[in-house]
Amino acid sequence: MPKRKVVVTGASGTIAGVLLPALRERYDLTLLDARETDRDGKAVAGVQIVNLLDQDRDSYRRYFAGADAVAHCAYYRVDDQGEDARFASELENLQLTYNVYQAAWEARVRRLVAASTNHAADFYEPYALDGESPMVTPDMNASDNWYGWGKIAFEQIGQVFASGVTHGGRPLENVQIRIGGPRETDVEDAPLGDLRRMRRALAVYISQRDMSQLFIKSIETEDIRDDFGVPFQIFYGISANPHAIWSIANARGTIGYAPQDNAEERFFEAIQAHMRAAGITG
Repeated sequence: MPKRKVVVTGASGTIAGVLLPALRERYDLTLLDARETDRDGKAVAGVQIVNLLDQDRDSYRRYFAGADAVAHCAYYRVDDQGEDARFASELENLQLTYNVYQAAWEARVRRLVAASTNHAADFYEPYALDGESPMVTPDMNASDNWYGWGKIAFEQIGQVFASGVTHGGRPLENVQIRIGGPRETDVEDAPLGDLRRMRRALAVYISQRDMSQLFIKSIETEDIRDDFGVPFQIFYGISANPHAIWSIANARGTIGYAPQDNAEERFFEAIQAHMRAAGITG
């Protein structure tokens, strides 16, 4: 059986770097990015150089032809972090996202799986961490920063395409994955004894194999329709963390996501060091 063809945008970025080993084994990949190297300056094999901010989609439309799915990980980043720059860069990201969605729709791609972020619900996070509100669910959208605001709009671009209303009734199926912390260092980087910061790091963790599983199942699950019959889902991208404040119940139910790892087991020794520093024993 031939492999599915999958386009990966932002293929030289951090998120794609976590996913590529598993995706290379499973799919026939087309890798797109504005640069050939990752953040460490290492070449990423097979990357095609494209400018997805270009509104002339003829310059990159051919890369989407014949694809079954797109893993959209591209993100436009600016070095200037002033407020005006942050807002302007998010507008650029929304244009980039529209360009990718439209190119995929024009090429009759079946589905797009997008790398969103847990920051789309940043407003609720401190209340959940402090136990003042219930677990954050994928239908909760509110942020207190431009990055999170941009990702809410990013997700809603997907909702428009999935509905098909603006595109003659032909939807582009899509899944938005609110990625947590795909790093192995967050617990150790928390100030020793800062239990609140430690809990946040434990809550957000997602292992490489769990994130790969989540993207693969989001690409391959046949039916992702919601309760209204629209092929659109938002899933939180975290492992099976006992300290989680974000719900993965809908990912478990819709695509059979079954995370294999959890932060409490993975970082047991670091947790003990934090508790000792905070004067907690036993």
